[in-house]
Amino acid sequence: MKSFRHSGVVAAREHLLSGEPMTRLEAIILFGVPDLTKLISDLRHEGFIIHTRQVSYVAAVSRVNRHAVLHPPANLPVKEITLTDYWVSR
Repeated sequence: MKSFRHSGVVAAREHLLSGEPMTRLEAIILFGVPDLTKLISDLRHEGFIIHTRQVSYVAAVSRVNRHAVLHPPANLPVKEITLTDYWVSR
């Protein structure tokens, strides 16, 4: 029987290596990866250059909503919250 234990990590890694950006929110919701820091650290050790920038929570939710449905609580200050966005280059 094939193990799917690390399939989310593999999918998140492939997503990043394709040049697409990712926040922790996307890592958790779309790929089931609770520790994006470990994945980013592993990529850095492999010689990949990781870029970062701050994006609004609204931008991250918008990207998640392309593939899933996420409705933040009405009283959450989504415009003031920022998340770190990561993307890879070599």
